[in-house]
Amino acid sequence: MPMSFAYTAKDAAGNIRKGVMTAEDEQEFLAKIREKGMYVTDYKERQTNTKTLKRFRTKDLAFCTRQMAAMLTSGLTLVKALDILCKEQESEAARNVWRDVYENVQKGESFSDALEVHGSVFPTLMTSMVGAGEASGQLDVIMQRLSDYYANQNKISNTIKSAMVYPIILAVLTIAVVIGVFVFIMPAFEQLYEDPTQMPALSRAMMNIGKFLVNHWLIMILATAAIIFVIVYAMKLPDVRMKWDRFLIKGPAFGKLVVKIYTARFAQTMASLYSSGLPMVECLKRSADTLNNTYISMKFRDIIDEVKSGETLSSSVQRADIFDSMFCSIIFVGEEAGALDEILQKTAEFYDEEADSAVKRLCAMLEPAMLIVMGIVIGLVAGAFFPALYDSIGHIG
Repeated sequence: MPMSFAYTAKDAAGNIRKGVMTAEDEQEFLAKIREKGMYVTDYKERQTNTKTLKRFRTKDLAFCTRQMAAMLTSGLTLVKALDILCKEQESEAARNVWRDVYENVQKGESFSDALEVHGSVFPTLMTSMVGAGEASGQLDVIMQRLSDYYANQNKISNTIKSAMVYPIILAVLTIAVVIGVFVFIMPAFEQLYEDPTQMPALSRAMMNIGKFLVNHWLIMILATAAIIFVIVYAMKLPDVRMKWDRFLIKGPAFGKLVVKIYTARFAQTMASLYSSGLPMVECLKRSADTLNNTYISMKFRDIIDEVKSGETLSSSVQRADIFDSMFCSIIFVGEEAGALDEILQKTAEFYDEEADSAVKRLCAMLEPAMLIVMGIVIGLVAGAFFPALYDSIGHIG
């Protein structure tokens, strides 16, 4: 579990710096301090009362940042805005988080440091942008951008969930029909035959499957659980996860649609970070992390190294072969015009619409696939059921 350290340190110019930093352990904390070019004079671990909350949902972040933006724009102080926001939280865990942030800011800590204490609760994107907003004196503007960003991410998430409802219903219905036919219907036909071997081959096969499910249902459940466990474990292996993430963006038919979704998320994040005044390298790191794709993260390490060495962002992204060529051309235009943040913002709006369409097309591809599977199942059931029914009627006659 991440730990929080309150520290006092000196920077290269000899200035005293105070703040809070989150790290996995003491060694990582000291290493991070050294990376910032500071020397620690005093530090101690801080305890928080937010163990019951693992992470804010995107919907909650959109609500909180929107409320903060409105209050800061209307002229309220940051401390007063945090106090009001804390009282508006519905859950006790969320109130504990915001109460701790409020108390820390009231004691004189910066807003970004107070958020960083709860590194597992608030995303690093939010912490970074809040820090940039404090440095530039435009915290109200930054909170509005964060509000727009999380509202957009929540909209995409809701679009995916809504579009997946019908395919999921079809999948559940298909499984229920298969289990019902195999377990309850087909075994009953065996009693209508004096010699079960006289049953049609398809009917006999489905009857045997039904008997197997009835007699070995516990084994089937354990086997399914084992398969799920193996898949989950395999996805945690770096090589397997890398290949899967690459397949997501390079796969036939759906690969281009997934790339559009990633492009929209990257453009939105990059526009928000870059317009906040963060350095280009920091923006690239944060933007790549929000995509949650190890293959793209690997490619972005190369992009960041090239940008550090003086390459333009557009040429580096073009060589990485992740996003489509039109997006790379747009970045090039933004760099040439010296208005990369504005270009990225407009591009994000365009790709947001493309992402919505991509999500709907992806789910539309699943619907006919599920209908085909259900049709095959119903066809097999009919092919096994009716011959057995006619034979059983003949035997009764």
